[in-house]
Amino acid sequence: MVNHERNKKILLDLLKQPENSRCADCGAPDPDWASYRLGVFLCLKCSGIHRSFSCQIKSIELDFWDDKQVEIMKSNGNASAKAIYEKAVPPYYYQPCQSDCNVLVEQWIRAKYERMEFTGETKYPPPPYTTGFYEGILWKKGKENTQFLKRKFVLSERGFTLTYYNREDESKGPKAVIFIKDLNATFQTEKIGHPHGLQITYQTEHNTRNLFVYHENPEDIVTWYNVIRAARYSYLKTAYPTGSDKELVPKITRNYLKEGYMEKTGPNQKEQFKKRWFVLDSQTRKLYYFKDQLDAEELGVIFIGTESNSYSVAAFAPKSTRGNKWKHGIMVDTPARQFVLMCEQEKEQREWIDALRKIQSRPMSPQDYTAEAKIRYK
Repeated sequence: MVNHERNKKILLDLLKQPENSRCADCGAPDPDWASYRLGVFLCLKCSGIHRSFSCQIKSIELDFWDDKQVEIMKSNGNASAKAIYEKAVPPYYYQPCQSDCNVLVEQWIRAKYERMEFTGETKYPPPPYTTGFYEGILWKKGKENTQFLKRKFVLSERGFTLTYYNREDESKGPKAVIFIKDLNATFQTEKIGHPHGLQITYQTEHNTRNLFVYHENPEDIVTWYNVIRAARYSYLKTAYPTGSDKELVPKITRNYLKEGYMEKTGPNQKEQFKKRWFVLDSQTRKLYYFKDQLDAEELGVIFIGTESNSYSVAAFAPKSTRGNKWKHGIMVDTPARQFVLMCEQEKEQREWIDALRKIQSRPMSPQDYTAEAKIRYK
């Protein structure tokens, strides 16, 4: 009993060290689990993933620790493990945080400790995201229906393109050639309804196009994600040769700032309110709206400029309530038009206003002014 209390105190003291105060894998604060095989401190979520391929997981406070196990923790710790297992992580490889979906966190953990992808040793065959070329089959949702069908995808880093075919046979030509320049990829497991669901978004000449895909194998879908990120990173390094990794890495891919349903009326604010799915993209300063959340193309877009450029966002109570079921309004004022949007809950109204004002408060770049000039309100 004396040893148990002494060992528990040693572990709690180790947790006070800055490098051990966050989960070794996702960065969640106050980890209360540990792997005594690796000597790392973990959050509950990551400890569960480790437990699936290693039984050497214990609770810091609830489990019994013997002297040998505690000595392993003292001799290692998160910083030591990072120096070994994350020695050579490519700058474009996505390192998940605690809020990311399970498949990203799990594959990050398996890539580090099972496949040993980042130790700096030469791998054969090399990881696909290092080769500049990748091809394979993904299940893709139809543009006009909800059916997912197998489609062949080919990524070429040299050509900065992602191409997909309606058949495995490429002889009939591609269905689409997507340029990496305007491409984004983000995991959307809940929206797509699959634990490996990935949304690929790109710009066409006239609108934004969404592809919703998944792969049954978790390693394969995360490989696709990092292959896309590798190509995006290569493009950014070419387009901005003086840009640092600190500047470029956040631009590789992004999660959207906020998504959800709101009701929207027309330009005269007398038209019937209709329920629409909204997506707020912080990087492009655009609020897109769709008829439904899995639509391939948007119905319209609202540019979010700064107050100094005559844009404003405020809570609002509309005069007309034709077809309106929700009561918590938002007025988005642009130099060209006013938009009235309605939220179901007051909490959602506050969240949307905060998100929109976050973008509004950021100064506009030359690229933002160019994008603003191309907006055509419907």
